[in-house]
Amino acid sequence: MDRYITVNGAKVHYTVSEGDGKPLVLMHGWGCNITTLASIEKVAVDAGCKVYNIDFPGHGESPDPPAVWGVEDYTQVLEAIVKEESIKHPSLLGHSFGGRVGILYSSRHDDVDKLILVDAAGIKPRRSAKYYVKVYSFKAYKRLMYLFLGKRCAEEKLNAYRAKVGSSDYAGASPRMRAILSKVVNEDLKHCMPLIKASTLLIWGENDTATPISDARYMENHIPGAGLVSFPGCGHYSFLDNPYQFAAVLRSFLTSS
Repeated sequence: MDRYITVNGAKVHYTVSEGDGKPLVLMHGWGCNITTLASIEKVAVDAGCKVYNIDFPGHGESPDPPAVWGVEDYTQVLEAIVKEESIKHPSLLGHSFGGRVGILYSSRHDDVDKLILVDAAGIKPRRSAKYYVKVYSFKAYKRLMYLFLGKRCAEEKLNAYRAKVGSSDYAGASPRMRAILSKVVNEDLKHCMPLIKASTLLIWGENDTATPISDARYMENHIPGAGLVSFPGCGHYSFLDNPYQFAAVLRSFLTSS
């Protein structure tokens, strides 16, 4: 069932499955939408859960937010939906970016039943010397462009340059969503992890290059009682790379007491 809510000026689309089972909220990764987690939704529904699947603003059927949002703003979307639907003791599953929202929400809501982080973001990426050379070279390039071409022409050329050299997520996004991506990627949520009280399961692809397995091990060590299941040969979409084992692990965790 399709539903909509407006949060801080942003129209948000989400779906709700039938049934009265334990509530599970699904949160997709950056550049994805509710269809990305469709296979997970089916497993959860078959396990007896009532599933809420969110299109975060700027994704799927939810338009871009009205400003440059951070993880806090997206977490307020989750909080608003939980309140709107009168969800009690929710379980949360976040893939990649959705994991950021799950981490922040769970760090300040003690009523979260279970937290499932799938190849989740939340730890600020380590930066190499090459990265900083690239960043500062770009800043110098940007100043020269503004000086010689003027603001409008410079912005057009800079956006084209960013799209060419940036990640696929960055290149495919609108200017506002590019700014949001730059902001959220640099938010480090390590300080939130020791505050999480929910039973937490980490599911990871051992060949994940977007959110490396080292991130999972850090979370396992800093989220109280967290457990890690990793799949050899799988990448950032471990639930698609190894759907059968993923489903078995998820089903077992969701149905455990």
